[in-house]
Order: sequence, then structure tokens, then C-alpha cells
Amino acid sequence: MLKELRVRNFAIIEELSLGFGPGLTVLTGETGAGKSIVVGALGLVLGERGYTEMIKTGSTEAVVEAFFDTPGHPFLSERGIASDEGIVVRRHVSAAGRTRAYINDTMVTVQALQELGKTLVDIHGQHAHQSLLSPEVQLRLLDVLGGLEEERERVSGAYAEVSALEKRLEELRLGARERAQKTDLLSFQAGEIEAAGLAPGEEEELLRERNILGNLARLGELAEEAYALLYSAEGAATEDLSGAFGKLEEIAGIDGEAREARDVLGQALPLVEEAALALRGLREKYDADPARLGMLEERLELIRGLKRKYGDTVEAVLAHGEQARRELEELEVAEERAEGLEKDLEEKRSALAEAVRRLTAGRKKAARRLAEQVAKRLPQLALEKAAFRVSLSEAPVSAQGADQAAFLFCANPGEVLKPLEKVVSGGELSRVMLAVKGALRGADDVPVLVFDEVDAGIGGAAARNVAENLRDLSRGRQVLCITHLPQIASLADAHFVIEKADRADRTTVSVREVSGAVREEEIARMLSGAVTETSLGHAREIIRRRS
Repeated sequence: MLKELRVRNFAIIEELSLGFGPGLTVLTGETGAGKSIVVGALGLVLGERGYTEMIKTGSTEAVVEAFFDTPGHPFLSERGIASDEGIVVRRHVSAAGRTRAYINDTMVTVQALQELGKTLVDIHGQHAHQSLLSPEVQLRLLDVLGGLEEERERVSGAYAEVSALEKRLEELRLGARERAQKTDLLSFQAGEIEAAGLAPGEEEELLRERNILGNLARLGELAEEAYALLYSAEGAATEDLSGAFGKLEEIAGIDGEAREARDVLGQALPLVEEAALALRGLREKYDADPARLGMLEERLELIRGLKRKYGDTVEAVLAHGEQARRELEELEVAEERAEGLEKDLEEKRSALAEAVRRLTAGRKKAARRLAEQVAKRLPQLALEKAAFRVSLSEAPVSAQGADQAAFLFCANPGEVLKPLEKVVSGGELSRVMLAVKGALRGADDVPVLVFDEVDAGIGGAAARNVAENLRDLSRGRQVLCITHLPQIASLADAHFVIEKADRADRTTVSVREVSGAVREEEIARMLSGAVTETSLGHAREIIRRRS
């Protein structure tokens, strides 16, 4: 609900503050008093285009602010803007031509303000903020009116499944050339790595062996000298140790204390002989074929080449080869998967088509029902010869179905039915909207309705019917109406009078809420143009008849 509207330096309004309540609120006043300016200010704060001409003469900036008692709005929750205590929207228009928009003191784009505004207020009479003029909204309202929300959700879910499968198929089915190129590349990579016969840790072992082979001469010389000292040369260590052991053996036979030394030396002799044998093996190893070094260099160069292509280590190269083999397998089975997905896709498409068919059938019933209800209301609103129809045309299948809705209207027999947004007369459009809103009560969830020009060109019984329709509509939401009709004003829950005055060469606008005798006088003025005993009596009578 709109709780408050503040206007500063807008058009001829210097400063204005209006507080609103639930039900039906009317704004009345003399022609040119500024009633429609108030609607214009509300339109500006809801995202309509701002012009420097809107700024009051002599001012540098126009500011309009509105407070809506609408906490926890999903539009703001999705954008991280807190709205626990309601929504304050504010619009600035500067003399330099710049505009700024705020929602709860957070600067936003005008587009965001427009999107929020469409969920809060419908203004009828001008074409701004009339959500019912949107084909998307018209379609959604038909779904609500026909109880088709579940069918619509079913279509949306089926459409999402079909879209996902189509995308997956497109990914699986690469172009023939691209797929062949990728297969060739992966086959080459996997084959090259596999042919190399790499093993984890191989490079380190080859580097160690290459280091040895690069020092064969020195290693052979050292091994030969060490072997001679231990075993083969005259006076070698094994020969001297054997002699020493024999001496200790003889000593131990005489002196038992020598046994420990004999035993230690006896244990050392086999170790020294074992070391000599190991040296002999090394000596033979260092006599290996020098061509082995060339083979090692070739192997290491192969590994370096593979590492440059596929990874920093042998393990990384092997992992790349394994990945290439897996991708090859996926490409090989892609066609099989595609065939399975195609079958699944056909089933999903059939389910989507059936869901769309049921939704369209339900919408056609809802369209006929809405047209009948609106047609019944139009004669009561001084549109006796008017025609209204809801058109459903085929549209590309989407998450919303396969229909495009259009509310069509013509005011006189023989005229062509046209979409509502092409209706020229503001008064006619307002009354059609009033009929549609009444027929859609409970389906349309915009909480605030503003009617300007709804009473244009009508009077008598039609005026009373319009008034009663407005009052009935206000029982489920907040309705603001600018009117010249006393029949409408007499049914209002709140009544504001807007007045224009010239003070010190400046035109100002003021507003006051009226009740009791003052309200009777305003309705009397609306009845006859002047406050007389007769018009006052008539005013009291129509107020008394308010039920």
C-alpha cells in the first residue's frame, strides 16, 4: 500500500505531502488545480522519463519520494536491498538534465525503478505503468484466472529439460571435421606416449647411469687400484691379514687373552674378501660398451621431447597419455550416447508438446471467461456499444508455453478490435481497465491502482456504476482516483481537495483532506459549481446513500 507521497519543486508544486490509507481515496479540485500533476509526480518516482521542464521555475532540482508499506519485496531481496520496514523510492531531476533514482537509499538504475514500479502501482488514464498493457502480464493473468499455475510450471520444467538435452547433444556432436581433427590429435598423442614405453622414475635412473658412463676411465682406474690393494697385488691386504691371523692363532694357543683379537680379525677377513669380490664386479662393469652412453643420450632426449609437449615430468607425460586415451574413448562412444540422448529428447519433446497443448487449451477457456466477464461490465461504465476480446495467437515454444495474449477493444460497432495500448481515449482506456481489473479480482496482484480520467464524458447512472465499481475494486486493494464526479467522491474512504493559488506572483498548489461539513461543501461544489443550500442538500443525500 502507498502510505505517503512527498513532492518538492515539481511543476507548480513547491512542497506537498500526502498520506494515504486503504480503500478508495479520491482527489478532487477545480480544473487546472494540479490533480493530474500529482499523478505525474507518482509516475516519475515509479520510473517514467524525467524532463527538466518538470522542475518548478526558479528551482534547481525536483524531488519526488514515495513510501510503500510493502516489506520483504522479492524484487529487492534478489538484489540484496533490505526492505523489512517497507520501500522508499526517490527520484531526483536536476536542471542540468541528470536524474538519480534510489530504492531504500540505494542508488539504482531507472530501469530497475521501472521494474519495481510495475509490481507496486498501475496508473490508468495515461499509458504509464499499466501492467495490463504488457502481453506477458496478460498471459500470466489468464493462467491465474484459469487456475493454470501448475500447468505453466509443468511447461516450464519440460522446456528446461528439453533445452538441457539439446545443449548436451550439441556438445556431443561436434562438427565432422572438428571431431576428426581432435581424434587424430589424441590418437597421435596417446600413440607417441605409449610407444615411448616410459616408466615412473626412469629418467632419474638414466641420469644416474649416464653420470657413471661419463666417468668410466677414472672409475675403472680407481676400481683396479682398490682391487689390487685388497686382493691381487703382492702384499695385498687380504694376504697380510691372513698372515696376521695365523700369527694371532698361534698366540691364542699359548695366551688365551689373544683370542679376542684373533676372533675380530677372523670376522674382518671374510668382509675384506667380499669387498674385493665386489670391486672385481665393479671393475668388469666399468669395462662396459661405450656405445651404451649414446643409447642413454638418445633415450634421455626422447624423454625431454615428450616433456616439452606433455608435461614437466615423466609422470605428467604418462598422465597426459592416459587422459588422451580417455578422451578418445569418449569420442568413440559419443555417437552411441547421442543416439540415446536423441531418443530421450524425443520423449521429452513429446511431453513438452502435450503440456503446451493442455496449457493452451486452459488459456483459451480463461480467455473466453475473461472476455464474457468484461463484456458484462462495459455497459455499466458507459461503454454500451464497446466490444472486448482476448486474442491468443501462436508463438514460439518457450518456458511460458506457445501462446501470445492480446487484450483487444473497440468502442463502437463496425470498428476494428485493437490492442488496448492502441486505444486513444484516456477515459475509455481507464474504464476498460476498470472492467478488466474487476473481472480479474484476485488474479491481478498489483496492490495500488490509480485512475485518472476514468470519469471523462460520463454522468448520471453510468457515473454511479463507475463509482460502485471503483469502490468494489478498493475492497481488495488500494485505489486512488482523480475525479470530477460527485458520485465517485461520495463513495470514497478518504477525500483530498487540491487547490491552486497565486501568491506574490507565484502559483502554488496545496492539498487538504476533508471530512464532515467541509467534504459536503466540496461535493456540493462538484454537483453544481457553487455551494448552495440545494447543492448542499443534494451532497448530504448522496453521501448518506453511501453503503
